Amino acid sequence: MSQTQATTAAVAEIVTFRLNEGADPTAFVTAARAIEPMLKASGNVLSRTLSCDKDGMWTDHVTWTTMEAAKSTAEAMMADPIAAPMMQMIDPAHVSMRHGLIKYQQE
Repeated sequence: MSQTQATTAAVAEIVTFRLNEGADPTAFVTAARAIEPMLKASGNVLSRTLSCDKDGMWTDHVTWTTMEAAKSTAEAMMADPIAAPMMQMIDPAHVSMRHGLIKYQQE
């Protein structure tokens, strides 16, 4: 495994959230995977990881090529009907999103 210094303007997007009461986690993962073709087609996603802790807090961690790519693709995703099933399962009262320039990445 190599370790590299980030030399581009790649951006980490970290979104934490809870699902709506009664939402099925398996159905949520299926809905989250349904947006994968759109994300890949954008050419802006370098990686994506979706996780859930024992307390039901989810984290969607996406590595984008640039900050502009993160913002523009997110806007397009919100307007895409394919993303609606995923978005409808997320409790908007428990969403936190942040972005940061990647300063170091272990591969």
